[in-house]
Amino acid sequence: MSDNLEPNSGKNLIIELNNHKYARFPIRTHIIMKNDGILDVCNKYAKPNLRGGDWLFISERIIAIMQGRAYPICDIKPSWLAKFLVKFVHKSSYGIGLGSPWTMELAIREGGKLRIILGALFSAITKIFGIKGFFYKFVGKNINAIDGPCSYTIAPYNEYAKLGPANPAKVACEIKDAIGNEVIIIDANDIGVVVLGKSREDISDEFCKKVFSDNPLGQSSEQTPLCIVRKI
Repeated sequence: MSDNLEPNSGKNLIIELNNHKYARFPIRTHIIMKNDGILDVCNKYAKPNLRGGDWLFISERIIAIMQGRAYPICDIKPSWLAKFLVKFVHKSSYGIGLGSPWTMELAIREGGKLRIILGALFSAITKIFGIKGFFYKFVGKNINAIDGPCSYTIAPYNEYAKLGPANPAKVACEIKDAIGNEVIIIDANDIGVVVLGKSREDISDEFCKKVFSDNPLGQSSEQTPLCIVRKI
């Protein structure tokens, strides 16, 4: 294990789950760009530090970037529908989500106008009965992973909006074939974790969420989109 693998500032290296301890080693990389390859990134930064039985957790953001699914907001022209629907989105301090006309426009392009409109209507109805999250389940296509420009995001992506990664389970399997360890692609922030893709179906989503419950990757300039998880 490289001496450079240390916890991010304010984060814990060790977490205890069900009487077992797990170390989370965040891995610093260069700023990932569209012309980078995910297998090259994992082989360069993660593989030399992996041991048998380790899991490699990967932020979905870098997958989306390398797939060309991140766009400068100056290149996104929001439609009237995007500008209208965004008025009804709850704004969170932990991320833009669909709370900007640029990200809403990406959601419309990804999910289709009809599905977005129906999802918004049904969501308004279900909220009356205390049911949350229906919109994202109805529209699907991982639109819950869409995010936009935030002041704490490292440049140039503080001026970008992005879709979720395409075929994350397939990507996880391809990475596993290259590095030999199980791979989990996640969307993690300081309020929750969503598992988007796994190299093996029987890896528990609940385990993945709990082991990342305090988000050891950080949310700003850490440049640690990869994380090795090791049972100790």
